Amino acid sequence: MSKNLRGKTLAIVAILLVFLFGIFGIPKGVTPKDLLASMVDRIHLGLDLRGGAHLVLQVVVKDAVNAETDNTIRRVQSDFQSGGLTVGQVYKPDPAVPQSIKIMGTDPAKASDVRSTLNAKYSATYDVSGTSDGGWTLTLKPTELTALEKHAVTQAIETIRERVDKLGVSEPVIQEYGLGENQILVELPGVDDLDRVKAIIQSTARLEIHAVESGPYNSEAEAQQVGVQPDQMLVRGSGQVGGGGDAFWVLKRVSEVAGSDFRSADPAQDENGRPDVSFVLTGEAGDRFYQYTSSHIQSKMAVVLDNTVKEVATIQGGIRDSGRITGGFTKEQADDLSLMLRTGALPASIIYLEERTVGPSLGADSIKQGVTAAVAGMLAVMIFMLIYYRGAGINADLALFLNLVILLGFMGFSHSTLTLPGIAGVILTIGMGVDSNVLIFERIREELRDGKAAVAAVQQGFAHAWITIFDTHVTTIVSAAILFVFGSGPVKGFAVTLTFGLLANLFTAVFVSRVIFDSHLDGKAVGQKISI
Repeated sequence: MSKNLRGKTLAIVAILLVFLFGIFGIPKGVTPKDLLASMVDRIHLGLDLRGGAHLVLQVVVKDAVNAETDNTIRRVQSDFQSGGLTVGQVYKPDPAVPQSIKIMGTDPAKASDVRSTLNAKYSATYDVSGTSDGGWTLTLKPTELTALEKHAVTQAIETIRERVDKLGVSEPVIQEYGLGENQILVELPGVDDLDRVKAIIQSTARLEIHAVESGPYNSEAEAQQVGVQPDQMLVRGSGQVGGGGDAFWVLKRVSEVAGSDFRSADPAQDENGRPDVSFVLTGEAGDRFYQYTSSHIQSKMAVVLDNTVKEVATIQGGIRDSGRITGGFTKEQADDLSLMLRTGALPASIIYLEERTVGPSLGADSIKQGVTAAVAGMLAVMIFMLIYYRGAGINADLALFLNLVILLGFMGFSHSTLTLPGIAGVILTIGMGVDSNVLIFERIREELRDGKAAVAAVQQGFAHAWITIFDTHVTTIVSAAILFVFGSGPVKGFAVTLTFGLLANLFTAVFVSRVIFDSHLDGKAVGQKISI
C-alpha cells in the first residue's frame, strides 16, 4: 500500500472513531442496553418522540403599553416636581386606549415651561399637544407603539425560556409563532406536571406596591359609590395572602415599586417556620421606596401580585431595599413565586390559545416505527447494492454505514434533538447516499464498456460523476436552508439532519468510496478486473 493511500485510510479510521465517540461518548458498559442509554443521553428526543406539551400563547401586548404609560406618569410627576411646576392629575383618561396620557391642573402662566419640559423629555417617544380645557396630552407615536409591542413579545420569550430552563425541562422549543400576531410557540418534551408549568409560564409575576387610597370595601359597588378617580384603580383581594379575596381596595394607579425594581427573591421562612418569600430591591428603587415610606408613616400600602391585593400593611418606618411577603404559602408556592420574581416579570399577560399533549406511549411507538423504517430501508438498500453491483456493493454499503455514523456523531456532539422529521431526514440521507454511489458506479461501468482499464475507469468515473453529485447536493442543501430559516422546530430538525447528512454523503461517496477502490486495486496486475 502506498504511503498516500495508507494516510487516507488512517484518516477514515480516525474519523470513524471520533464520530463513534460523538454517538456514545464514554459508555458505562458495552451491553446493547448501556450503549443505547449512552446514545440517548447525547442525542435528545423531541416532543413527538418523548412526549410532552405543545402550547401556543397569545401575548396581550396592551398590558405592556399600560406598564410603559404608567412609568411615564410617574416620571412626569417627578419631572414637574423637580422643575417647580404645579400639576393636578396625570392619568390615562380611557383605559381602552392606554397609549394616551392626560395632564391636568398645570399653571396657565407657565404653559411655555410646561411645553418645554414635555418636549425636552418626551417628544422623542410621544406626540405632545395641548387641549382646549388647558390640559396636555401625551400619545405614544405609532412607530414607538409597534416597537413596544414587538419588544413585549421578545421579552416574554426570553422570560419564559429562563423560567422553563430553571425548571429543568431539557431541549424546550420557545420561539415566536409565525402563524399568528404576537403569539409564542412553546414545546416542552418530557413534562410530567403540565399544570404547574403552565401556571409558571402564564403568571406575569408582577409584584407591585401601591399606596392605599381607601378600603377595604365589601363589594365593587360599595367602592364605586365612594368614587374611583382617574389616577386610582379598584383592585380585588383580601389583604391577606391566604384569604378568600372578597375585599376591594382603592389604590393609587401608579405603583411605588414595580416588578422590574426587584433585584432578587428567595424562598424563606418566617419566625414561625411558615414559608414566605424575601426580596431585595435595586439600589435606585430602594432609595425611592425609602423616600416614600419615610414620608408616609402610618399610611397603608398594598402588596399587589398579578393584579390581586395579597397584603395590606401600615407603614411603621422607612423601608429601604428589602422586605418579605408572608402568610398562606405552601413550600411549592413560595418556591414558584421566588422563581418567577427572580426571572423577571412578564411584560404582558399570557393567554393560552392552543394546548396539545403527546403521551410517552405515543412517543415510544413513534420511535419504534421510525427506527424500524430506517433500519428496514437501509437493509433493503444495502442488499440491493450487493446484488446489483456485486463486489462494488460492499464498497457502497461501507460508505453508507460510515455516512450514518458521521450523521449520528454530529447529532451527539451538538446534543441535537431528534424528532420524527429528523428521522425522515436520516432516511432521505440514506437514499441520497445510494444515489451518489449509483451515479459513480454507472459511470465506471460505461468507462469499462469503452475498453478502459479498471484503474482508469475508476478514475474517470469519479471525475465525471463528481460534478453531478456536487450540483444535486448543493441545490438540496439550499432547499434545506430555506426550511431552516422559515420552518418551525420539527421542520428545522429535518433541515439540520438533512444538511449534515448531505455533507457527510459528499465525503463518504466521493472520498471514502474512492479510497476503497484504490485499496482494492493497489498492487493488482495491469488489466485486473473489478466486480461491479
